[in-house]
Amino acid sequence: MNDEPIQDRAVLAYVIAILGAFLIVAGLAWAIHRYTQPAPLGEDRATVRANALKELRAAENEALHNVGWVDPSKGIVRLRIEDAMKLVEREWENPAAARSNLIARVEKATAIPPPAPQKPSEFE
Repeated sequence: MNDEPIQDRAVLAYVIAILGAFLIVAGLAWAIHRYTQPAPLGEDRATVRANALKELRAAENEALHNVGWVDPSKGIVRLRIEDAMKLVEREWENPAAARSNLIARVEKATAIPPPAPQKPSEFE
């Protein structure tokens, strides 16, 4: 009998099944790759970062070149760089006095405030 056409059909069916399986796996891999991709970074990200840097530099420039209060309750101010350098040069002509003055200022700046008084109802 003639079994060759049946074997050819069987081989063709296996080839088509294997090829179909590979195509299904490739399609699933493509879909997984497509759906798990993170969203692209915004095009405006560079602009946002540049603006943030510009604001930071402006704040730094303001702090370095203008006088302002650091802690008004303790009487601590921020001086301009030029003024601070002149003050340091003038004070350190006498190192002993400058050192004691510096220690006193550090203690004043880092002093811990006293605890709040207790309410009368808490004494009982």
